[in-house]
Amino acid sequence: MAVFRVSGGVILLDVKALPGASRTEIAGVQENRLRVKLAAAPENGKANAELRAFLAKSLSCAKKDVALKTGEKSRLKTIMLPLEARQKLEALVASP
Repeated sequence: MAVFRVSGGVILLDVKALPGASRTEIAGVQENRLRVKLAAAPENGKANAELRAFLAKSLSCAKKDVALKTGEKSRLKTIMLPLEARQKLEALVASP
């Protein structure tokens, strides 16, 4: 189950965003993607901002260090994270 990989000094995390949920939370792993329910609408970048903020808080890193690499207008996204987040990411992926 490889939902993330290390490349070029950063972590690339594959995510399936599920906007419009009642609260933001991890919803497990499916098809090698971390499923994240988002309490934000998929309009004007609100869901992307919610996803970045949630991951930054969950991984104890700055919001500026959580960047959207691909999937701005798609539910399937790739997120760039700092290498320092690897240990917490491994725990987060294993917990749901």
